[in-house]
Amino acid sequence: MSASAGPTTPPAFSPTGTYVPGEPWSSGVRRGPDGALTVAGVDVRELAVAQGTPAYVLDEADLRERARSYRRAFEAAFAEVGAGVDVYYAGKAFLSVAVARWVHAEGLRVDTATGGELAVALRAGVPGEHIGLHGNNKSDAEIARALEAGVGRIIVDSLVEVERVAAASRARGGAPAPVMIRVTTGVHAGGHEYISTAHEDQKFGLSLATGGSVASAPGAQVEDSPAMTALLAVLAHPELELLGIHSHIGSQILDPSGFEVAARKVLELRAALAERTGFLVPEVDLGGGYGIAYLPGEVALDPDRIAKDVAASVAASSADLGTPLPRFSIEPGRAIVGPAGLTLYTVGTVKPVRVGGPTGDGEAESTTVRTYVSIDGGMSDNIRPALYGADYHAELANRLSDAEPVLARVVGKHCESGDIVIHDVLLPGDVRAGDLLAVAATGAYGRSMASNYNHVPRPPVVAVTDGEARVLVRRETEDDLLALDLG
Repeated sequence: MSASAGPTTPPAFSPTGTYVPGEPWSSGVRRGPDGALTVAGVDVRELAVAQGTPAYVLDEADLRERARSYRRAFEAAFAEVGAGVDVYYAGKAFLSVAVARWVHAEGLRVDTATGGELAVALRAGVPGEHIGLHGNNKSDAEIARALEAGVGRIIVDSLVEVERVAAASRARGGAPAPVMIRVTTGVHAGGHEYISTAHEDQKFGLSLATGGSVASAPGAQVEDSPAMTALLAVLAHPELELLGIHSHIGSQILDPSGFEVAARKVLELRAALAERTGFLVPEVDLGGGYGIAYLPGEVALDPDRIAKDVAASVAASSADLGTPLPRFSIEPGRAIVGPAGLTLYTVGTVKPVRVGGPTGDGEAESTTVRTYVSIDGGMSDNIRPALYGADYHAELANRLSDAEPVLARVVGKHCESGDIVIHDVLLPGDVRAGDLLAVAATGAYGRSMASNYNHVPRPPVVAVTDGEARVLVRRETEDDLLALDLG
């Protein structure tokens, strides 16, 4: 996901000025005859007056439909090969009490990565058995809270954690704690290296790679992989129930082949454990990371296609290995909430900047004018461009314009030259202070990764549906910031 090397292409508009729905916008986005965008029937100008800007705007119907689409696609595809499947919503993408309720109402379970996310899911009324707890460094308190809540699974990330969860389960008494072992398959997928999570040299999971034989003599025993060692350790603890094996290969994945290769490796590990111990783990989790469209012209992964491809692949692998299919689970997050959201900003300073200049040998170098459009948010509400070089698309949201488009760079208000929301986008040449800009596909990892850098309060999350708007997460205030400062 490198920064765009050139200007992006604006989406198509009809002669009447009505927005033609399509990616990267949510299904509820339209442009009216006067040029203003509406989301689910709500005019963004009204939102800006009522809620201020910046504001995250979430299309509830779009989010719910994406949740249903993933559940239906995977249930149908896996039923065809004779396997059951559960869809977990990856709360790290964005989690609030309302969103947890929405996805659970659509038949999804909820995957959490911290005690805070677990608390939100529980506050939303999601039953403990429909919640999973991830994390590479769970605290004792988080483990105890998960056991108390009766979570359906704790995804164990290290050999040390096997012992810690066993100790917590023993201290609590009762039924064994249901655990899955997270493994790293060596499959590299996704965009930026920081979101590719299945290679060995990173913090998550236990590797499938072995350390070689323990002796050089012929027939020497091969050393167990960390993943196999962890599985055997769980089976040795009566306080633990080995529920399954978990794999996650990355994020923003647009090629399904990585899932198929990783699934094969996990099923081979499952078969090897069964051959060695007689225990065939009942579940396999294939993680998430399904990619979405961020720019016009990009195509997201289709749930039906990925479901059918993965189901066929795991069925073939299980047949080759001579093992019955387990129950599967997947964990989409970005694919459900990302396209359902946009961020609304107000334009402040507009500054033309000449890029290029004299070569120094007396000859003039060609120059380009880039228009810097400063908005009232930035890297505190969307860190992904600065962190990953992620690309986004923006549109003038409050009016029509017949001005010639100019090459623009949308930048924030923070004291960082890298505070860039969009590197290159075509905007009307008359863009000016007071205009509204809408940035598409910001439902995932916008609010959830937001900060108070430069002591900027975080924006609200506003849900829109059927012509109505309501605040899900209120805007922070300066009083909120000062209340934490005990100086």
